[in-house]
Amino acid sequence: MESLRFNAINHLSGLGKEISVEGADKVTKIFGENVFTLKTAREHLSDEAYKSLVASIKTGKKIDRNMGNQIGAGLRHWAESKGVTHFTHWFQPLTGTAAEKHDSFFTLKGDGTPIEEFDGAALIQQEPDASSFPSGGLRATFEARGYTAWDPTSPIFIMNIGDANTLCIPTIFVSYTGESLDTKTPLLRSIEALNKAAVDVCHYFDKNVTKVIATLGWEQEYFVIDAGLANARPDITMTGRTVFGHAPAKGQQLEDHYFGSIPERIYAFMKDFEEAAYRLGIPLRTRHNEVAPAQFECAPIYEEANLAVDHNMLVMDIMNRIARRHNLTTLLHEKPFAGINGSGKHNNWSMSTDTGVNLLAPGKTPKTNLMFLTFFVNVIKAVDDYADLLRASIASAGNDHRLGANEAPPAIISVFVGKYLSEVLSEIKTRVGDNFSEQDEILLKLDIHKNIPELLLDNTDRNRTSPFAFTGNKFEFRAVGSTANCAIPMTTLNAIMAATLTNFKNEVDALIEKGDKKEIAIMHVIREYITSSEKVLFEGDGYSEEWHHEAERRGLPNLKTTPIALDAMVTDKAKKLFEETGVFSHTELEARHEIELEAYIKKVQIESRIMGELCTSHILPSSVKYQNILINNIKGLKELGLPESAYANQLQILEKISEHIGQVADGVEKMIEARKVVNKMTDTRTKAIAYQSQVKDAFFDKIRYHVDKLELLVDDQYWLLPKYREMLFLR
Repeated sequence: MESLRFNAINHLSGLGKEISVEGADKVTKIFGENVFTLKTAREHLSDEAYKSLVASIKTGKKIDRNMGNQIGAGLRHWAESKGVTHFTHWFQPLTGTAAEKHDSFFTLKGDGTPIEEFDGAALIQQEPDASSFPSGGLRATFEARGYTAWDPTSPIFIMNIGDANTLCIPTIFVSYTGESLDTKTPLLRSIEALNKAAVDVCHYFDKNVTKVIATLGWEQEYFVIDAGLANARPDITMTGRTVFGHAPAKGQQLEDHYFGSIPERIYAFMKDFEEAAYRLGIPLRTRHNEVAPAQFECAPIYEEANLAVDHNMLVMDIMNRIARRHNLTTLLHEKPFAGINGSGKHNNWSMSTDTGVNLLAPGKTPKTNLMFLTFFVNVIKAVDDYADLLRASIASAGNDHRLGANEAPPAIISVFVGKYLSEVLSEIKTRVGDNFSEQDEILLKLDIHKNIPELLLDNTDRNRTSPFAFTGNKFEFRAVGSTANCAIPMTTLNAIMAATLTNFKNEVDALIEKGDKKEIAIMHVIREYITSSEKVLFEGDGYSEEWHHEAERRGLPNLKTTPIALDAMVTDKAKKLFEETGVFSHTELEARHEIELEAYIKKVQIESRIMGELCTSHILPSSVKYQNILINNIKGLKELGLPESAYANQLQILEKISEHIGQVADGVEKMIEARKVVNKMTDTRTKAIAYQSQVKDAFFDKIRYHVDKLELLVDDQYWLLPKYREMLFLR
């Protein structure tokens, strides 16, 4: 029987070179056509209902049941015109993915008459089974009630899956007692906390500012391989990555893939999923080959953070589904292949006012430049004070494989600002002293005004090794993993910024009360923040061993593993931060800590089990089969009376194979026994650390080493698992 591997390779040989995808001539013709935009709402709602919806979006005003009924009727009319028969509350539980339960517009009246309806109650709130999702102990099975509640700030959309269309209503997900059971609720809370704190600081410079929004532009990296080859790899199916696989002769060393010509089959897939994204109002702007073979990236135009998070969740879902249409598989895991670049999801974050000002863009006047400096330095201060929390926000089993490898930023959180801005910060630190006068302040502002506008986007320094880098008008949080829900790091970043800005205003106001002029008070606090947080600034190579030693000398945390990194979530400092900003209660924070630890345990456990399964049912049988062939060959040569030199090479290969077989079998057996010991542990944190140290660190690399050696030694025709050269280069 031919193996799945060779079946997949043979199938590839028969694929046509060109795959055509019909699509719209212009993006503008289809963009947002499946989104219930305000323009669409205006066409399908009464004036009263439309005004109620707009007020809810802009001010958070609650929509009453009567208006809900009107909006629901308008939504159903619009949806039915597009072939929709069902609706769902689309939410993001603590699973890392989106969830949905579809209900039909169809119902029966009391007299049995069939009708279609969609009332305000169905629109505004539903009650899924909360016990079926991770809660970290917040909800017991007998307290299963959870509620999804409509989030009007994220537009309702229609999802097309095959021939079915479903009306999707973005919602939050909370328990009966109000605790958040999702990622959207704390994100919305953090956005509001940042808005309040940032507006207060903006009023030092512009009283017209009434709202500040967090903006996000994500960069989604991913791999695409043939579906047949992926299906022949149980490890990819189970874990999203390859747990074994010898490096191919050619990897990324020629640097010929980055920004190269997109393969036709991949191009057809990209065109297909991009069109689906455009119909959902997702403003994808770029696509290109990434550094590693078979690795690609897409990125949208910047959006309000909540909407951007929803769009990223949708894009990941769309990519996976549409890839299957093209007999492809997308790999979103942070490290699907060893020895080449992993995948991240750079989160480009900034803040914008309702007056049209990007608060992290250098200005053209002394006043706007002082505002820029204020927010710029506050970001640095926030990252320095809460580096451990930022590290925790991107911690996962998958990201542990990536951080510090190849082009992935290290687990040490540092900030890169570039040569020029480093000089600006140094000048402020030097010139703003105890005797700083109004005249000095004017001169300093003029200097800044003269130079900062020269900091153009195209001229900024880039440090690919920095986990948190300033790139001209935003900060790029590069350490976020490719599978991550952006809501988690964004919630943390918004919260720490809100807390820092609040403290900043309190300190400035205190100096003003003592008699300092506003601008002088601001500069004094800015200088204080620069001085206290300069240890987090680093312009060099974040991958170097020297930086690890330097970071330790500076007192920066180097949290290399997820179980340890997650400790930051439940410190007194974290609890105080999230409680004061209103983002998490203590119980919500502790619940999330428990959930993240449990997720880590389960993922490492699954990887360990699939390693054992592959060794037992694939690797060892193939190796033994070839071992027997060598044995028979050597026996035959001996029986013919040939000298030992005639079979010396075969004997040498046999000895190596036998050694590796023994090491693999022994390693798997010991790993299983270690897992049994760890599984008996009851404390979640202790268990997670044990899975990391006693299972993963103790056995994964050791077993892999010997398996990968066997891959090189065993006759190719007997090796059942598709090899790296096939998955990365055959399409």
